[in-house]
Amino acid sequence: MGIGRRTSTARAAGVAAVALALAAGTASTASATGAAGAAGAPDGDGAAGRPGVNRLEGVWQVDGYSTIVEIHGTALTTYDVTRISCTPGWLTAAQVGAPGHGGAVRYGIPGKGFGELTVTPRGRDRAVSKEDGASSTKDLARLPGGLPAQCTRPAPQDALSTFDRFWATFEENYPFFAAKGIDWKARGAQARATITPQTDTTALAGIIKGLIEPLGDAHTFLGRKAADGGYDLVFGGLRPGTEEPGDQVREQAGRAVAAQLLAPEQPFGDGRLGVGELPGGIGYLRVSAFDGYVDDGSYQQQAAELDRALDLVLAHPERLNGLVIDLRLNGGGSDELGLRIASRLTDRPFTAYRKVARNDPADPTAFTRPQAATVRPAPGATRFTGPVALLTAGSTVSAGETFTQAMMQRRPAAVRIGENTQGVFSDILFRPVSDELLVGLPNEKFLTPAGTTFDGPGIPPDVRTPVFTPAELAALKDSALTEARRLLAAGAGPR
Repeated sequence: MGIGRRTSTARAAGVAAVALALAAGTASTASATGAAGAAGAPDGDGAAGRPGVNRLEGVWQVDGYSTIVEIHGTALTTYDVTRISCTPGWLTAAQVGAPGHGGAVRYGIPGKGFGELTVTPRGRDRAVSKEDGASSTKDLARLPGGLPAQCTRPAPQDALSTFDRFWATFEENYPFFAAKGIDWKARGAQARATITPQTDTTALAGIIKGLIEPLGDAHTFLGRKAADGGYDLVFGGLRPGTEEPGDQVREQAGRAVAAQLLAPEQPFGDGRLGVGELPGGIGYLRVSAFDGYVDDGSYQQQAAELDRALDLVLAHPERLNGLVIDLRLNGGGSDELGLRIASRLTDRPFTAYRKVARNDPADPTAFTRPQAATVRPAPGATRFTGPVALLTAGSTVSAGETFTQAMMQRRPAAVRIGENTQGVFSDILFRPVSDELLVGLPNEKFLTPAGTTFDGPGIPPDVRTPVFTPAELAALKDSALTEARRLLAAGAGPR
């Protein structure tokens, strides 16, 4: 996902609320003219080699992601670009510390003491950025002409202009129209014809909702600016046939799991992680999110808290006959934290997946170069290489799914039990389309070795069981966990 994800003034519920929370109140939005003319000439060759000199000064185009990055002094500002617009993005970051090795600069949310994004020059006109917690990098190319003039002019805020920016944002970035059978051009033209000078924000939000809802995509959402400066969720997508579990389901699910544990689970990470023991020498690890373990903490702090849970569940790997990892109520987060778990479950490197992003607004089949996410055995830590069972459901979302996809490539592969995952893997683009409205959408694919994806239907289980149905919860029954215990006790999965 990205920089600044952990602080929110959003007031929303549902799967999309997790995504919306990442954007709301976490990073200031640059003014339309505040950075105009800020692009300076790059330092000369002599200056570039001196410690403390920022070799990144200037304006950069990101390959894919429809983003321009401007770096001036200690400030980093993003702009969202379509073929018809250039508007301030949702992210403004500040340099943290002096440039490091190779001119690498760390950036973070202003006022915080830690960075979450590193930008490293690759010569004079190329650079690469890496967000903490992301499993890939982004390539940047210098724009020699500086910030395009369109980026320095305030964007019109009327309903039709706002709609056009929204429509173009999806048209140029969304990868799955063909797979979902959506004629975006035809639907957009039909919706646009209903907009008049009298269309207010509420009506426009309804029109936008009507276009993104049929996508059935949990990484799409619409937010509206709230009085406190955050965003209220207007709409969040979901795969048809799935629903976001409420607090009561989560509480009842916890009791159903507890009925099979030998002792109460030990919580970590503000309750988002839980460690327990099942009969027969089987470990249990609940992962309800891949982030939020430390309030307003850095990625490194999140990783350290995850390690504490892993150190406990894997304290004596020689005694483990198997490990159950429960992802059924996982709302996503950092892909890198998922790979961190996988690194404790292997003794050999393997490729988890390859990641690409749309990078041609006119060609929905054009993507960035594939980047492989490699899992390497965690050095100096206890590791378990025996059988693993993953419990999944429609409420296994985003990073919960990328971790599941990674564990399919482990040897021996984890056996998957329960239901299909939600079917959303990409990071989310946060795009303010007006002063009042913000949309979210995916623009990436996580590729299997065969070059396919699980976007849409999700990753299917090897063994299908009920998951937290009303009947099972009422009886404190958990068929998926029971089946996992049976398979692990037998020493092998169904394959």
